[in-house]
Amino acid sequence: MAQQPFTNRHDNFITEDEYLRMEQSSDTRHEYIDGCVYAMVGASLYHARITANILGEFRNHLKGKACEAFMTDVKIKLGSSYVYPDIVVDCSGTEANDYFANAPILIVEVLSQTTRKRDLTTKLFKYINLPTLQEYVLIEQNTASVTVLRRAHDWQYEYYVLGDSVTFESIGLTLRVEEIYDRVNNHDIQEYRLFRQDGIEPEWNG
Repeated sequence: MAQQPFTNRHDNFITEDEYLRMEQSSDTRHEYIDGCVYAMVGASLYHARITANILGEFRNHLKGKACEAFMTDVKIKLGSSYVYPDIVVDCSGTEANDYFANAPILIVEVLSQTTRKRDLTTKLFKYINLPTLQEYVLIEQNTASVTVLRRAHDWQYEYYVLGDSVTFESIGLTLRVEEIYDRVNNHDIQEYRLFRQDGIEPEWNG
């Protein structure tokens, strides 16, 4: 989801307690990262479709199991920072009055222009230091590319493109990249479909 700075930390530092009080009474969600507050603004249709595709697959797969998938509205505490991932799978058995995912094992972020830098740097560092996290997934919306970092693989970058299947090892689910991009019509998807219509199985490089 897109973001915009709510305050410049160098001019107007907000404490953790001030953020938590503000967030309880605010109609707009905000992330709080290293003293700076970012308002969560509307997402593109591609972003919304990708997120909905993954959430639907995760929830179907996890039905009746201990872990549960949430989208956007559940916070994660990262030290003194607080963020709302696009999708989080949590296994703590959170109750109705909880506001946090207490034991996230899988986090998904769909990259946008305003969040890309933080998702790839600040958030990445904070996420992989969560003791329960097993996988961090980054998904492009304007190209067809999925990146997965796994604790079991020392947080190395692993890339997946059209024609590949992605296994979310922490929950035992495999999805084709095409399924993740269902109803998305970016340039990569258009080219891939043209190849398939011509009976060609492309060796896709993204």
